Amino acid sequence: QVQLVESGGGLVQAGESLRLSCAASGSIFRIDTMGWYRQAPGKQRESVAIITSGGSTNYADSVKGRFTISRDTAKNMVYLQMNSLKSEDTAMYYCNSMYKASLFSRELEVWGQGTLVTVSS
Repeated sequence: QVQLVESGGGLVQAGESLRLSCAASGSIFRIDTMGWYRQAPGKQRESVAIITSGGSTNYADSVKGRFTISRDTAKNMVYLQMNSLKSEDTAMYYCNSMYKASLFSRELEVWGQGTLVTVSS
């Protein structure tokens, strides 16, 4: 079993910054991708930022230039630095990972419980 635990959410004003963290623990052989998704009230969950094991990143157009995803492979952690926050960034943010539990196992997916980010205008 692998668990993801997010932290760092909170209430901020528009224009301010937050840094989200996500720690993976459990039976991990290799983590392939880690990413952040968000879901606002009444909306579908959407991808925010993804980072591969090689360090390649992909961002939603709405956060490009404001958010930065990074990872510490040795610690199985991923971070999301969010700058210039807007009210429309208000959402529950979820950490996601695609990983393998052993060399010959299939790739598995795991989600965290989420951390709430609220941006007041």
